[in-house]
Amino acid sequence: MNKALVVFSGGLDSTTALYWAIDRFDKVYTLTFSYGQRHVLEVEMARRIAQRAGVKEHGVLEVDLTQVRGSALTDPSLELPMNREPTRGGIPITYVPFRNGVFLSLAAAWAEGRGIPHLVGGWNAVDFSGYPDCRGEFLKAMEDAINLGTKAGVEGEGFVIHAPLIHLTKGQIIALGLSLGVDYSESISCYQGREIPCGRCDSCVLRARGWRQLGIMDHLVERLLREGKLDTWGIHKNA
Repeated sequence: MNKALVVFSGGLDSTTALYWAIDRFDKVYTLTFSYGQRHVLEVEMARRIAQRAGVKEHGVLEVDLTQVRGSALTDPSLELPMNREPTRGGIPITYVPFRNGVFLSLAAAWAEGRGIPHLVGGWNAVDFSGYPDCRGEFLKAMEDAINLGTKAGVEGEGFVIHAPLIHLTKGQIIALGLSLGVDYSESISCYQGREIPCGRCDSCVLRARGWRQLGIMDHLVERLLREGKLDTWGIHKNA
């Protein structure tokens, strides 16, 4: 059986990657990291999405990256950047040092113990905030390192890292997800860690831009309006 593990935050990109994997592999697993992020709500939403998608097994690993320091996503004393252009201006303070390297290393260990050779993620190098560990060359280097440092790799049954969204814009990512039947109503992207998006952080700005490119209302916004949790489009006015 072809098996894949999706490194799954529960955000828009990783949700798209999850359904991409479901469309291509016989058995799909998900792994979410609770790493001390201020938007920890995504961990619960990831569980819900994985359950609804019918994944084989959903795991959650506790990894305390608050001790690493230097990121506004894990240190509440640092302010999140607001209303900036996310794709310009270098590496922002929302970068968590080597986060994807840490996650991929742990994901490979988790997958190896279950005989899962394919690792999938929603990494993106077009509409992203300038994170160096979201680039294709980094992912290829990690794939090589994982295969050099694992029993599976040494014995010729190595890992393949799949980044199906790496060259897509946010609008293209959403369009791909819609073609795969994705419901984004429970995918949380906001760095503030609220169900109602702030509309001003990098993640909210990019997400809103993607939906605007398609001329479609965000599924999350639709749900919040339907549930009476939102009564204005003002959350998008700064995006």
